[in-house]
Amino acid sequence: MQLLPAPGAARILTLASLVNTIGRGVWLTATALFLTRSVGLSVAQVGVGLTITAAIGLLASTPMGYLADRYGPRGIQLAALVASAGCGVALIGVRSFPGFLLVGAGTAVADAAARSSRGALIAGAVPPDQRVRTRAYLRATTNVGISVGTVLAGFAIAADSRAGYVTLILIDAATYLVAAAITARLTPLPPMPAPVHGPRLVGLRDRPFLAFTALDGLMSMHFGLLNIALPLWVAGHTSAPRWLISALFLVNTTMVVLFQVRASRGTEEVAGAARASRRAGVAIAVACLLFAASGAVPTAAAVALLVTGALVHVIGELWHSAAGWGISFGLAPAHAQGQYQGVYGMGLQLGGMVAPVVVTTLAVGWGIPGWLVLGALFVVLGALVPPVVGWAARTRTMEPVTDLAVAT
Repeated sequence: MQLLPAPGAARILTLASLVNTIGRGVWLTATALFLTRSVGLSVAQVGVGLTITAAIGLLASTPMGYLADRYGPRGIQLAALVASAGCGVALIGVRSFPGFLLVGAGTAVADAAARSSRGALIAGAVPPDQRVRTRAYLRATTNVGISVGTVLAGFAIAADSRAGYVTLILIDAATYLVAAAITARLTPLPPMPAPVHGPRLVGLRDRPFLAFTALDGLMSMHFGLLNIALPLWVAGHTSAPRWLISALFLVNTTMVVLFQVRASRGTEEVAGAARASRRAGVAIAVACLLFAASGAVPTAAAVALLVTGALVHVIGELWHSAAGWGISFGLAPAHAQGQYQGVYGMGLQLGGMVAPVVVTTLAVGWGIPGWLVLGALFVVLGALVPPVVGWAARTRTMEPVTDLAVAT
């Protein structure tokens, strides 16, 4: 697979994302260790703090997208990247839980601004028929960047010293600044005028789009299957060796890098994206069945079922991601792409917040019956997306139907 798209706006965005996610991979690997072993916070304080900052990011998502529409997405993106670098450096001076919350809140708002404005940048700088493909490139390079960053972080983690953790923070901050320098090469996009009449945050009043956002957000709980439920399931409920957990992660990451762009084909239009979401629900449900079956068989069979399940799961993951991009771009009015991307991002964040409780309770707590319930849930969620998207498409009055059909 070609890692970078053709020269132009899509390549600039992809390069910026690749650099930035190397830093993110460095930092995400060591966040909890820095806060507990260097700052001196308790594990409970870290957990509560991360939950609070996640909620702040969720609430800020749509307003930040609105600002991207009103003041131009490139400017908001650059400000968000620089602010993120500043918040990262500020974290070095944190010595208490309130200080962590303060810096974490600023980081959450900056992250929300970066996500929403990035969506608006793609919508404004990339041709409509290439938007989903560009998102696919961004996701593929994100996996590459985080993987590289994770490896680099291992050296500092092995040293387990404050100097090592501070170095990770500074590397992360530097990647934000380099990403900002790359993003600055984009041609500025003109601000979109606000509607003369009616509410400003129209995305939060668009009931069919909110319904899609909720469905898509709940569907995104499948990320928790791989990151949370499956490691606990393999270690505690199967005869498979524990090293297989790492192998399953590698399968997922490799498949995303190699096939995310290819999996996005056919999701450029809203109708095709909705069908892909339905297929994703079925694929993830099949993966749940395979994972469930691995709990009652000998080692060799368990390994085969788990690996096959991971492959099927990532196929569903690829379809789900591409479908969400196509639908979120296609249903958003031209003057509000930023805030609609913010609303869409709220669903993903909500899914990430509820996934730990849902997947551990069902898959780990209930065992095989819980996996079956999860599989049925994903089938239902995927099946509901096409009618909800059809409802949303029928309510689009702010743009011609032909524009809606291709604005993905």
